[in-house]
Amino acid sequence: MAAIETPGLREFLRSYPKMAIRPSVGEDLRLKGRFEFVAQHAKEGEIQGFFELEIIVPSAFPKALPSVTETGGKIPHTGEFHVNQTDFTLCLGSPLSLLLKISQKPTLDGFAENCLVPYLFAISRKLMSGGPLPFGELAHGKDGILTDYAHLFGLKHVEKVKYILELLGMKKRRANKFPCPCGCRSRLGRCKFNLRLHKFRNLASRPWFRNERLGLR
Repeated sequence: MAAIETPGLREFLRSYPKMAIRPSVGEDLRLKGRFEFVAQHAKEGEIQGFFELEIIVPSAFPKALPSVTETGGKIPHTGEFHVNQTDFTLCLGSPLSLLLKISQKPTLDGFAENCLVPYLFAISRKLMSGGPLPFGELAHGKDGILTDYAHLFGLKHVEKVKYILELLGMKKRRANKFPCPCGCRSRLGRCKFNLRLHKFRNLASRPWFRNERLGLR
C-alpha cells in the first residue's frame, strides 16, 4: 500500500531504473539498488556517477523525510563526508531545509532531484579532488542545524530557534498568544513575523516540530 501511494514513485523508477522496490518493514517503502545520475554545475562541470543506495521512504512522505544509506562502501563513514555517525545514513542537509526543497516538487523523484543528487554530486567531486565540498557545508551536528534554521527563519542569532520550533509545534491559535520571537514585544498573532512562519507550518506536522525541538536540546 505504501509503495502504491508514494507520490512520484513511478517517475522515480523510470528515472533510476536500477533502483527497485524491496521487501519493507511496516508501512515504509524500501528501495535499493544502483542509483545512476548525471548532473551539471556551471563551475564544477558535469559528473556522471553511481552509488549503491538503500532509501527508506516513510509513509508520511512528503511531510516526513526519507533516509538514505550508501551500501557500496564508496563514501567514508565520517563526518567529513556528512554521514551520520549513529546510523550511517547520509546527511543531505538540515531537516527543515530538506522539507523546503521537497515542497518545491513534493514527489519521490523531486526528492532525488533536489536533495539527493546535489549531495551525491558534491561528494563525487570531493572523492575525485579532495578538499572541502564544492558548495560549502554546515557545521556538523546540532550547531549546523541551529545555524541553518536561524537563516531559514530570518534570525540574526540562533537563540530563538528552539523557541520558534516550540511555537510551530503548537496549534496556531495557541501559538499566536505567545510573545513574538522577533523581539517586537507584541504577540505573535499581531506581528508580521507570523506570516514568515506560516510557510513552515505547511511543511510538517506539529509533532514533527516538537520532536525536532527535543532533538536540539
